[in-house]
Amino acid sequence: MVKTIHLVRHGHTALLGRVLCGRMSDIRLDALGCRQILTCAESMVPTPSAIHTSPQQRTLQSAGILAWYFGLPVEIVPALDEIDFGAWSGHTFHDLDDDPCWKLWNSRRGTSRPPNGESMGSLQQRVVRYLEQLRKDTADATIVVVSHAEPIRAALLHYTDTSLDDFLSISVDPASISTLCFDRAGVRISRINQRMAA
Repeated sequence: MVKTIHLVRHGHTALLGRVLCGRMSDIRLDALGCRQILTCAESMVPTPSAIHTSPQQRTLQSAGILAWYFGLPVEIVPALDEIDFGAWSGHTFHDLDDDPCWKLWNSRRGTSRPPNGESMGSLQQRVVRYLEQLRKDTADATIVVVSHAEPIRAALLHYTDTSLDDFLSISVDPASISTLCFDRAGVRISRINQRMAA
C-alpha cells in the first residue's frame, strides 16, 4: 500500500520576488504562472486522484488548472494556507531589508516569528498534522496538494529531519513538484523542487 502526495507550489505571479504577499487577497497567476502549472500537470506521475489546495487566490487558480487537466474537483483545505506574515504582509522586500526582525527571521526561523504573525514551528505543525491525517487514510491514492513555498518547505524540513533554521537548504520554486511516498515502512521523498520549463 503506497500513498503518494505531490506538493505543488502555485505558479508565478507578477509580484513574486518583489512583494511579500502572504495572505494578501486577489493575488493571481500571470500568463507565465498559468503556463508553468499546465506544464506541471503534463509531467505529473503518477496522476492524481484528488486535488487539495490552500484558500488563497493564486493557489485556487493553480488548482483549477490542474483540476481542468485531470478532470477532478478541488477541495479547499485551510491547513494548506500560506504562513501568516502579520505586519510584514504587503511590504516590498526592499523595505524589509532594513528591519532587524526581518534579518532575525531569515537567520533563525526556528525561534523567531513575524510581528503579529505565525511562527515557522506553528506552520510546520499544522501542515504536518494535515499530511499525517492523509497518511492515516487506508485507501491507496495520489493526492495533489497545492500550497505555497513556506508550507511546502516546512513539510519537507520535517520529513528530512532538518532544522527550521536550515530552511535555505530546501528551495521551493513556482510550479515545482516535491513528492512524498508513504507506505508501511514510513515515508520516502522521491523528488524535491522538480521544475519544468514553461
